[in-house]
Formats: sequence, C-alpha cells, structure tokens
Amino acid sequence: MKRLRACNHSIAGPVMTSTTEHSTPPDTLDSLLGIAPASPLHAIRHARDKVALATQGSQDLFFAPTLEHNLSLNERLWVAYYATLLSLQPILSEHYLSQLQATGAQASVLADVSASRIDLLEDPRLAAILRFTRTLIESPVHGDQSALQVLQHQGLSTAEIVVLAQLIAHSCPIKCVWPQGWMR
Repeated sequence: MKRLRACNHSIAGPVMTSTTEHSTPPDTLDSLLGIAPASPLHAIRHARDKVALATQGSQDLFFAPTLEHNLSLNERLWVAYYATLLSLQPILSEHYLSQLQATGAQASVLADVSASRIDLLEDPRLAAILRFTRTLIESPVHGDQSALQVLQHQGLSTAEIVVLAQLIAHSCPIKCVWPQGWMR
C-alpha cells in the first residue's frame, strides 16, 4: 500500500500524493471497522504510522492480561465497554462485550451496566470505577478531587487512577475521530 501525505493545498483541501510502499500490521480499529488495507480510509488512517501504531500499542497495553499492579483485566474491560456504550460506539461496545462474556461476566452485572444502572451494582469498587468513567465522559469538569477521593476510598492507588483516566481517554476519543454513523 502507498503512504499518503499532503503536499499542497487546493480550494477543496489538501491534495494527497503517494510516497512509499510500506506494510502496516493489522490493528483493532481497522479490523472492527472493516477498513481494507488498500482503501483510501486506511491510507488516511495510516498516513502517519506512528499515530496508528501508538493507538494499537495503547490497546495492547491496556488489555494485556499481565498489566502489573493495576486494575484487573475485567475492570479494564468494564471501563472500555461502558465508555464506548456512553460514547454511542456500538461496534466497539460489542467488541468489549464479547471479551467480557468470554471472561464469564455475570448477566446481572451486564444488564445493569448496559442500562447505566451503576448504583445497583453489588461491587462498590466497580461501581465507583464506572461512575468515574461516566463523569469523565459526560462532565469532565466534575472529575475533580472529590471524585478521585471516592476512588481512593474504594482502594484504588494513584497508579490505578492514572491508568483508569488514560483508559477512559483511550476508549472515548474515538467518538471524535469516527462520527456515530460510521460506527453503526
């Protein structure tokens, strides 16, 4: 496939020209969205490979089963599922849902999270994590010291809270990159 770069501008916007052939390993977004390697969308998405590679690297890191001294894999999957659900990204929500189901997620928890009934969850730690997820997505200004103290009260370390915030940011900005209609 050819890498594209903007070399000049016209009234309609940048004109793209090919530069070099390269091979990009498949990534989660390309696979989930059905972006073919030879397509114009793939060329645009991978015009700066380091961006696509960093996105996939973050995906791999956040969902590595052996992420040490941090949120459990199940907690991370719940956060990603709920963040994509709140961000109206059904393809990504289904991706994380299938991973949760593969780990044996309880049907009652799934029903409550899917309906955004976080206050009904029996696990206070998970409820606090998902409330914080909702806060950062719906009203980031309220992700303040008191919101952080709730997480600390549930036993989250500073490192876990940092990873949680990064994971929410990783799961949510796709809403800005991929308009809702593209993800359906």
